Amino acid sequence: MSGFRAGFVALLGPPNVGKSSLLNAVLGHRLAIVSSKPQTTRSRILGILPRDDAQILFLDTPGRHESPKKLNAALNAIVHTVARDCDLACLLVDRSVGWTAVHDGLRAGLEDLGRSTLVVGTKSDLPRAGKAAWPPDEVPPHWPCVAVSARTGEGLPELLDAIAQRLPVSPPLYGEDELTDRPVRWLCAEMIREAVFELLDQELPYSMAVEVLRFDESDPRIVRIGANLLVERDSQKRIVVGRGGRMIKKIGIRARKAIEEGLGCPVHLELFVKIDPGWLKSDRRIEELGYQ
Repeated sequence: MSGFRAGFVALLGPPNVGKSSLLNAVLGHRLAIVSSKPQTTRSRILGILPRDDAQILFLDTPGRHESPKKLNAALNAIVHTVARDCDLACLLVDRSVGWTAVHDGLRAGLEDLGRSTLVVGTKSDLPRAGKAAWPPDEVPPHWPCVAVSARTGEGLPELLDAIAQRLPVSPPLYGEDELTDRPVRWLCAEMIREAVFELLDQELPYSMAVEVLRFDESDPRIVRIGANLLVERDSQKRIVVGRGGRMIKKIGIRARKAIEEGLGCPVHLELFVKIDPGWLKSDRRIEELGYQ
């Protein structure tokens, strides 16, 4: 395996820039949840892409976002840690929006770290993509730029080649059949949270978390899952449950379908709504829920 390369590649950028969509596109698998709402990703998600010449270990990260809230501080800490520890950084720029102040901060941090960096222009298929300058004037001259579309696949082969060439020479770091280091029950919690983002409006999904309490695979015919949807207030609980339990039923149907597609088997899913008043302000709870 002479000349084989392997390493960690950080996907960095502002919220809603297309990091999770890009991860899913290059893997050919729906690993990270995707929503049109910003700040959907709350964790570092590893996606493993095997190639003949390299093993690319993508690290999806939360969108960099300044906020005094403890959860946002924890998410920004994830971004910093991944940027510090990766072998290569991919700084994503939504071509329909262009370079932003968040990119300025990320660029400064990556330059301070001396991190090898590729600038990736996302959403190139959108009509608005041609309105912002590409490559952006703010990009350091020694940083290569690649434009891609996760939806159409445009530019993805070129991006993967550019990444593979810049990874350190190394044997594979994970088994050839591994897709991620996340446990299945965590992935199921994310699929439930994705259903919440799709069905609930405005700010409520940001005040919610999913806690899987039961994950039973003892029956080979069906997987049984029980989970709490955590909210902060009784008024939020009433919205999530919905009149006559209609909303929680919709969330359960959508989440169960996604989980069944992911697991490839029938699933019995029970969802409960629990008031946990301080979870967003508690370092302990944020860590227990996997957001650190």
